[in-house]
Amino acid sequence: MKDASFPWVDRAGEPVACAEKVKVLRENDAELRQALQDAFEDGVLMGVTPASMRATFEDMLSSLIDPTQEGRS
Repeated sequence: MKDASFPWVDRAGEPVACAEKVKVLRENDAELRQALQDAFEDGVLMGVTPASMRATFEDMLSSLIDPTQEGRS
């Protein structure tokens, strides 16, 4: 697992150290974790297997589009 204090790295492989960027990234992380946990619990409580829920989330993550690569082949 990545270093919890600096889990985000830039394209040069260096930790993102700008305080404002780190603040936004931490806020986004907390919001996404809560939304994923809520969706996971909903699915499991409705009878979906935990493995199936995780696979769905992994599929979502793998289909995210890098905005810096849009339109490039």
